[in-house]
Parts: sequence; C-alpha cells; structure tokens
Amino acid sequence: MFRSFTFLLLCGSSLFAAKPNVVLICVDDLKPLLGCYGDNVVKSPNIDRLAKRGVMFEKAFCNQAVCSPSRNALLTGLRPQSLGIYELSTNFRKSVPESVTLPQHFKANGYRAEGLGKIFHVGHGNVNDEASWSVPHFTPKTISYALKENNPPESTREQALFDNKKEAWKLPRGAAAESADVADNQYGDGMIADEAVKRIAAAKQKPGEPLFLAVGFLKPHLPFVAPKKYWDLYDPSAFKLPALQTAPAGAPEFAPTTWGELRQYRDIPETGPLTKEQALHLIHGYHAATSYMDAQVGKVLDALDASGLAENTIIALWGDHGWHLGDHGMWCKHTNYEQAARIPVIVAGPGISPARTQALIESCDIYPTLAELAQLPAPPQGDGRSFAEVLQKPETSVRDHVIHVYPRGQGLIGRAIRTQRHRLVEWKKPGAAPETAVLELYDYEADPAETKNLAMEQPAIVKVLRQFLAKHPEARPQIASKPEAAPTRPVQDRGKMFDQRDQNKDGQLTKEEFLLKQPDPEEAPKRFPKFDTDGNGVLSREEFIKGGKK
Repeated sequence: MFRSFTFLLLCGSSLFAAKPNVVLICVDDLKPLLGCYGDNVVKSPNIDRLAKRGVMFEKAFCNQAVCSPSRNALLTGLRPQSLGIYELSTNFRKSVPESVTLPQHFKANGYRAEGLGKIFHVGHGNVNDEASWSVPHFTPKTISYALKENNPPESTREQALFDNKKEAWKLPRGAAAESADVADNQYGDGMIADEAVKRIAAAKQKPGEPLFLAVGFLKPHLPFVAPKKYWDLYDPSAFKLPALQTAPAGAPEFAPTTWGELRQYRDIPETGPLTKEQALHLIHGYHAATSYMDAQVGKVLDALDASGLAENTIIALWGDHGWHLGDHGMWCKHTNYEQAARIPVIVAGPGISPARTQALIESCDIYPTLAELAQLPAPPQGDGRSFAEVLQKPETSVRDHVIHVYPRGQGLIGRAIRTQRHRLVEWKKPGAAPETAVLELYDYEADPAETKNLAMEQPAIVKVLRQFLAKHPEARPQIASKPEAAPTRPVQDRGKMFDQRDQNKDGQLTKEEFLLKQPDPEEAPKRFPKFDTDGNGVLSREEFIKGGKK
C-alpha cells in the first residue's frame, strides 16, 4: 500500500504526465568524506550541491563492508546473511535464482533500465546480470592506468582479477596511485560520465519512456588514479595521519582487517605497517580520486539540468561502503567498524525539500524506497524498509536500529547492531549457542573514535542490544560458490577384474567367465561380441582391458 504523501511528494499541486525518471549514482568505496558531511579538506562541490537540493542521511550504513555483498543488498533488497553470500565470487542468483533486481523491477514496470560502470560487482569470478537491463551494460575497464610505466604488457594482478582472468597471482602488482596530466575521460569514470550525458540526451528524445539509469563510478576505489589537476587541488603537507593507530582496546584479535586488498599493489609491504610517507600519499590519493569522481557526478547533474529532465527525476547517490584511511592503523574496508560501515546517501527529486536527517537506514532500504517514490509495486523480495516517509519528514525514522555483518575465518560471522548511540558486534558461527559468542560494544557519544571495547563493562547495554539482534534470523553460512561436481565413476582396475574372472587361469575369458559378477546381467551378454574383436569366442587380457575403456 502506498502512502498518500508519496503521491503528493511526486506530484505537488498537479499530476505529472509521465512517471518520474530515476538516476541511481553508485560510488565505489566512498565514505562520507565529503564537504556536505562536514569535512573541511576534501573538494566535493558537486555532491555538495546535490545535498543542497535533497535529503542527506547522516546515519546510513552498508549491509557489509565489501563490494559484492553490499551491492547485492542494494540491488536485491536482501542482506548478505539472508543470501548466504559474504564474498566476491558468488553470484547472487546462486542463492536466489528467481529474484527480481532493482533495475529489473523498474524494467518490468515500463522503464528503460540502463546501466553504466560498476553496478553489480563484476570480477573475481562474478559476472553482470543481463536480465536486469534493457540494453547491454556499458563497462569501461575497472582498473586502468594512463602512464606507460604502470601498464605492464601482461596486465597487473588486480586488473586480471577484475577481468576474471585465471592465475592472477602470477602477474605483477600494479601501482596503488597515479597522477597523470590527462583528460578526465582517459580514465574509466570520465568515460562513464560522458556516456551518461549521451544517455540523458537520448532520454530527452523519448518523453513517453521513463528512464532508470544506474551510473556506477569506480573511484575512489583503489588504485587511486586521477588526472593531475585533481591531485593539485590539495597541498600534500596539509594531510595528517589519524591520531589513533591501534585497534580498539579489548577488541578480539580477528576483528580488525589486515588490509590484504591494498597489499596487492606495488611497493606496499605484504605484512606490517606503511611508512609515514606511503600513508600520507595514499590519503592524498583518496582525496584526489574523490574529487575526480565528484567532477563526473557534476557532469551528470549538469546534463539532467540542461535537458530539463531534472524536474521529473529522482536522484539517489549511494556509496557502497566506507573505507579505513589509516584510522586504527587499518586501510581498506572489510570490518564492522564505523569507518567501514557508514556510507553517504543523498536523495533528491521533485517535491523533496533540502534537509539533513539522523534516520537510520541500510543499503537494502533503497530498493523499496525508489519503488515507492515511483509508485511501483513493492519489491517481490527483500529485507528492506522504504524510507520514503523520511524524505517528507526528516525528523522521523523507520528503524530503531540497523544490522550489518562481516565474516572472519573458520566460519565466524560478526553480526552488528547499530543504534543511534551504540554498536554491538556478536561474533559466532551461525547456529552456535549465544554463549559461545565474542562481543564488542562501542558508544559513539562517549567514544566516537572506538578506542575501547565496552562489552565487559556495560552488560546492561549488551543485553538490550542482543534483544534487538534476537529479532533477526540467524545468518546463513556462506553458500557454495561452485556447482557440485557430477558423480564420477571410480577408476577400474581392468587387469584385476580380468584375473578375478579367469577361473581356470588360462589367460583368457570364456563368455561364461565374462558374465561373472556383471552388474547388469541382461545387458552384459550384448557387450561380449564387442569385446571379442578377433571373433574367436574368447577374450584375451588385452581385449578385455581395451574393451572396457571404450
């Protein structure tokens, strides 16, 4: 059932002649390190101007801080623990083959669904979802370099992984960052923005066909490559290392990440910390890549405004997860901590007034929200809740907590409950007794930097948050990523079989000896003439062995 305010939100004082267009902007590895979220260093003028025309969610969280499971949650509305998928290689249709994805749902309801760049996670064995799109997906190379010295002839290790090539580990490691004096469209995000502008212009010529356009920008995902002008926006000496360089006191030793993703790049140590110079250069690179991506977002917004489509277009910007930029001595994502789990979400569109909200939302909530805003039926599956009401009343919330997960070795899964103030992480194997769990508790009012695990000190808070957790189903274990192998016939020792049948030990088998212990006594006599290649009525050892291998 659709709320009446949604109709008003979209229609204002008069009914639109056409369904609203939807532009979904997905950004890879973008934490809320943006001017509109209060950062005073980063240069993000285009996302900032989008925030000024929409509702900005200050407490939005991913469902898992890694690319593929996070995108599965966005695109299917199903959390990783519902799918049983926590890694990169397993396609979501292995778990839910008949699920209807977000773009597929819009396509089924009269929209032209087009995808550009990184929407589904493609690579590491995973593939795009062709059923989701009305036209072939546009995908430039996920990892690319402009400088000759960074382009080995056989490709780099990470390029091979994203291209689904085998034995990527044999290839050289690529550069973790690059500054090249090139045009924006020398790299993937510039190509994606250029294509988005073309698609928006084409949509202008088809007023009777509403557009669902998913634009997936690649940066600031590693490697931090961006045209030199975006590096030059920053004074390298202005960057500082995070003050906290250790994991939270009392945290389980398996909870932090060892940032193996970054260690796949050249000049990064395979174990141990970075040098100060390396760390500062990476922080600079993340900022440069963010500003480069932001400029591409600006091109999309400009194209929407220039075409006149913005007046009837819902724009949603979403970061798939956060990123550790040296805090806690960690890099990349892959944890349940705030810097990895918190994401930027901004929604703008007709009838939506600018606002900031503290409403708690999860990635899986975006699918039902966009469906409701476009007045489509509710998604056929999913764990999400529409937050369309919050877009009209930013002081409200549809959740009192969100849940997200991260797996660790030996089947452990950390399920995290995040409320306005606290986060509880319960680490245990799915189905194991609650008393076997290892717990973490953090208080973001008293300790926003997560310096200490408070689970032992605040049992009353732990009890309340575990009651929230108990409302959720147990996490599914990771499903098998490969199909089960077909049963294979056991290797037969034909020589031994001959000896067992050769009753009189004369070195040959009569037909009666051949038929001994045959599993199919009705069919076996028909095989004897085929084995008896010389037609002499008995089988030599060679005839028996060769005949059984045909």
